[in-house]
Amino acid sequence: QVQLVESGGGLVQAGGSPRLSCAVSGGTFSSNVLGWFRQAPGKEREFVAAVTWRGGYTSYADSVKGRFTASRDNAKNTVYLQMNSLKPEDTAVYYCAARTSFIFSSRLSDYAYWGQGTQVPVSS
Repeated sequence: QVQLVESGGGLVQAGGSPRLSCAVSGGTFSSNVLGWFRQAPGKEREFVAAVTWRGGYTSYADSVKGRFTASRDNAKNTVYLQMNSLKPEDTAVYYCAARTSFIFSSRLSDYAYWGQGTQVPVSS
């Protein structure tokens, strides 16, 4: 059973650059693609970025491309989401998720394991 624990959230000013972490335990072999999703107040959860354990390949939503960077540290079993130039519209609860397949996906239903989420309010 894969377990995911996010950290690094908290209030940040517009233009800030926080980094979220997601600690993965319980079998990284079942989590070949790690995804980041977010859910803004009153909106549906949406894909943000994804990274693979092997090779560190990445994929991004158009809304964050060029501002956010997903990465991983295999030795620490941790994935990261570096967020730069934050905007108030980036305000959301950010979730880490894992899927067994090696193929990238932006669909929530393709991810079997989810963290509890971490809030990132962005003030203007």
